[in-house]
Amino acid sequence: MLGSPENKPSFLTDKALQPAIEKVLLKKFPLYDSKASQLSAVNGMKADIIKSLSLYYHTFVDILTLKDHIVDLLTTIDACQVQMDITLNFDLTKTYLELIVTYMSIMILMSKVDDRKTVLALYNSAHEFMHGKSDPAYHRLGQMCLEYDPPMKKMAEEFVPHSRHLMPALMSLHKVYPTRNLTAEMMRNLQILSILSEPAKMSTVPSTDMIQCEYLSLDTMERWIIFGLMLCYQNLSEPQAWDLWKQALQDSYIITLCRNEVLHTHSYIIAFFDSLRGQNKRVAELKEFQVQALQTAPALHRERRKFLRSTLRDLTLVFTEEPGLLGPKALFVFQGLSLARDEILWLLRHVVNPPSKRHNVKMSPEDFYDRQLPELLFYMEELRGLVKKYNEVIQRYYVQYLSGYDAIFLNQLIQNISMCPEDESIILSSFYNSIAALSVRQVEKNELFDFRGFRLDWFRLQAYTSVSKAGLELKNHQELAKHMNTVVFHTKMVDYLDEMINETGDLSIYCFYTTLFEHQFKQCMEFLAQHRYSIIFPMICGHFMNATHSLCPEERHSIGTTSVQYAHWFLREMSEEVNQVITSICEEQCMLNYKLLPKHSAAIILSQRQKSKEKKEKKIQEPEKPGDESIRKNRENFTRMDKLHMALTDLCYAINYCTVINVWDHGFVPREFFLQHLENRFNKALVGMMMYNPEVNEIAKPSELLNGVRAYMNVLQSIENYVHIDIVRVFNNVLSMQTQPSDANGEKTITHIYTHWYLEILLMRVACNAGQIVFSPSRKAFVTVAQGDGPPLAAEEYADLTELRALAELIGPYGMKYLGERLMLNIASQVDEIKKLVVANKDTLVQLRSSFDKPDVMSALTRKLMTPYKNAPCDADVLLIRMTKIGILLAFRSLAQEALNDILDQRIPFMMGSIRDVQHHVPNTKDSMRLKSQMVVNELASSAGEKCSVDPTLCNALRTLKSAYADDEYTIACLLFVFVAVSIPKLARLDSSSFKASIEGHLNNSHCLAKSINGLAGALFSLYGPGDTDLRLQEFLALASSSLLRLGFENDREAVKNRESIYLLLDQIVQESPFLTMDLLEFCFPYALLRNAYHSVYKASAADM
Repeated sequence: MLGSPENKPSFLTDKALQPAIEKVLLKKFPLYDSKASQLSAVNGMKADIIKSLSLYYHTFVDILTLKDHIVDLLTTIDACQVQMDITLNFDLTKTYLELIVTYMSIMILMSKVDDRKTVLALYNSAHEFMHGKSDPAYHRLGQMCLEYDPPMKKMAEEFVPHSRHLMPALMSLHKVYPTRNLTAEMMRNLQILSILSEPAKMSTVPSTDMIQCEYLSLDTMERWIIFGLMLCYQNLSEPQAWDLWKQALQDSYIITLCRNEVLHTHSYIIAFFDSLRGQNKRVAELKEFQVQALQTAPALHRERRKFLRSTLRDLTLVFTEEPGLLGPKALFVFQGLSLARDEILWLLRHVVNPPSKRHNVKMSPEDFYDRQLPELLFYMEELRGLVKKYNEVIQRYYVQYLSGYDAIFLNQLIQNISMCPEDESIILSSFYNSIAALSVRQVEKNELFDFRGFRLDWFRLQAYTSVSKAGLELKNHQELAKHMNTVVFHTKMVDYLDEMINETGDLSIYCFYTTLFEHQFKQCMEFLAQHRYSIIFPMICGHFMNATHSLCPEERHSIGTTSVQYAHWFLREMSEEVNQVITSICEEQCMLNYKLLPKHSAAIILSQRQKSKEKKEKKIQEPEKPGDESIRKNRENFTRMDKLHMALTDLCYAINYCTVINVWDHGFVPREFFLQHLENRFNKALVGMMMYNPEVNEIAKPSELLNGVRAYMNVLQSIENYVHIDIVRVFNNVLSMQTQPSDANGEKTITHIYTHWYLEILLMRVACNAGQIVFSPSRKAFVTVAQGDGPPLAAEEYADLTELRALAELIGPYGMKYLGERLMLNIASQVDEIKKLVVANKDTLVQLRSSFDKPDVMSALTRKLMTPYKNAPCDADVLLIRMTKIGILLAFRSLAQEALNDILDQRIPFMMGSIRDVQHHVPNTKDSMRLKSQMVVNELASSAGEKCSVDPTLCNALRTLKSAYADDEYTIACLLFVFVAVSIPKLARLDSSSFKASIEGHLNNSHCLAKSINGLAGALFSLYGPGDTDLRLQEFLALASSSLLRLGFENDREAVKNRESIYLLLDQIVQESPFLTMDLLEFCFPYALLRNAYHSVYKASAADM
């Protein structure tokens, strides 16, 4: 912690303390003048200094205590003349060597702390000011800092007496290390880790005398050799020692001290030897070794990783196919994990700590940035997973092996011992009894095995039998020692599997190399061939907690948090990458589907016609036909879609590889990560496919959007072939959100955008630009008959029955209901304005209502309504404009309802039949209770797109209006229709009122008045009146007929310009109305006039054509 500036206590850089530190505390360290004036600053901050530096100071005290214990233990081992041999007393020798290497690592690490003297002196000075005396350990700590600076010279002197026992331990590695430290080519030739090379021996246990050395880490052995021979450098003249020294130093140039703390081996040893006399030859040799390591080691390890990738892949395939082989060949698993882990550790420390440029050795980056490393990591994790999955298979095999062979052979070896002391005899007998009593039934009953006591007893026995003059000397019974080492391994296969997996295949070191970890993940995501192995990165995060220690609990939270954050980040990035690939595939498929639209056939037809005409003249280039993209001459032509599908397959394999990844008490489910991101991406893609541009008000046609959505959904549905997910759930969640005005994130949906576009853009343009877009009842569409000043718009391409069916399919009944509600609110605002006109002309309208049989009075009163204001149209014009707008909105509403009804008829025909039956059998009465039930049924039918005599959505919209005339609403409603009736003849003056037979409508959409009159009548009189809609409409028909008949007596030609076209409006009102009949019309208006009017307008239309 003192090595990093962010963790360093602020006191060490405090300017106020610098004089005290530099001029007093460090001048004659560890001695100093406690009465010096400069220390007054320390006295003023003594409490804070002790609080901040206490942890660091006591860590140095712990190192001193540990050093004392280690020295005592090594002296005791020397006194007992313990004989070390890794192949015999494995546990004892391994622990002894590990103790020495740990001791050296701690002392070297301590020497690398630059502020160690400052921390010790500053803390002691503050302690002295607070307690009146120095800390008891201070002077010994100060002496240790001085003596071990640098540490190697002092430690080499200390180990001169210990070398008698250290060297045999190191020399025993000569039986192991050279046979393990092989090149990739040698491993291939020797068929290392190959099960299939000798089929006859496939089910037999590998024969070895030193089984625990077979999976011992090469990295660990190298540390033992380098550190051990540094201490015993006088023995380097021995051939075996020199051979080990040379191999270890040529294999790498960086060695681990602790976690990510490393030592540049050659440079450090050269500096050490330079401080000694007569070591010039050794220094020259070391420099040569360093150059060789820099030149050859990276390539050697690259080839070894390549070999291990293929070997571990073969092992995983064999064990997956035949898990029974995990029993006899379990050793291969741990050998493979150990070798692979060593290569990972080598790569990490050498990538992060590049050599100095002064060596002038050119190194290839490819040797370090291994793009295929995720594959090796993946196979390691897969082997770990197979051992965990089939642990019972391994247990059964080794329980039988221990009781059926190991116990019998151990008994024979015990019997062959001629002189065995009583204590040793008791321990050996207990070994035999422990393993002879085992049976397979214990495995079947899921009994917990615990051989820790067994292994501890063997450790003790190694210690008893390895000392000088022991009653039973282990070196004289080598077969017993080797067999007991084998038995210990077999017991670990029964009760210690998880620990064995962690011992040989733990990758928690990555939590200290997070930057490189991120880089390797990004490299994996960029390399297509490694996509399927990307899941290994979040899985490795589950190893991070193995790096913690029970003696340092404060680390658990920080390491745990790091592991969770990285696991989350990796899974998020993977999910985004999969979704990016899916989006690209969907875009391609949408484009292909777009090319299949009928409109694109025109180009092909045109080219065929030109081809036949100009066949002889010139060659015409034919447009690309749908399906041409699938034609290829051979499979070697790797298209973009092939790459995308390969990427999708591999990434989905990674996502699907494991159900749950456990990281520090958190469970990460990769498929859920993927599903959440897929939902978000699909949700955004749907809105994006609309291609809505608010600046120019452009939007995709609903039918084209629906075509694209279907193509997108087809691709998403195919994902179920790669990942075990419920894609229907994604469809239900996302498409349901799109039927609402906003999604779960508050973003606009298809429903909201299309509703806005149709109501605010298209219908507003229809209403405000008379004569440009007309509603055509015969074509069931809004048709553009003339282009205005704005951007061109073909209304029939957006507002016909086909497009609205597509819209209904996209946004569903909920979306169509929202569209209807917004539309009705627009109508309600228009009605509110119309009421104001009615109230303003109330007296005139009341007189008109009672004078329909007095033509002169009617004419006089009507003229009052037709009188224009100074700079504004008359009230009758305003009324007709607003009523026409309402009619246009209701015409669009009727089209949308019909489209919805058609779609629901296809989707839910039986339910639609039930809704129609309920609607048909509800009694039509004026009783208030039954009227409520009728309204409920009407709401149900309206939501399903059925026609209703009274539109419930319009009623609800009108009900929300806050009216100032609540007591007189019924009268205002009656007068409204009187106003409309007497205003209709004014339409005959307009040129745009002419009726066009081709579209069966008036150019100014005045035929939409039929819908507005009937729709408003049903709603207003149901809300405000006693339900006498039919009577009120009869009154309206009488007034309108009377007003229109007076046109026959008009002398002004302008006033009767389009009289026949307006006559037809009466017929349309009656045909549209569920309350009026043709008999009533015949009673009010001669049918002969209607017949002549139809004849006249159709004849005029034919002439125009």
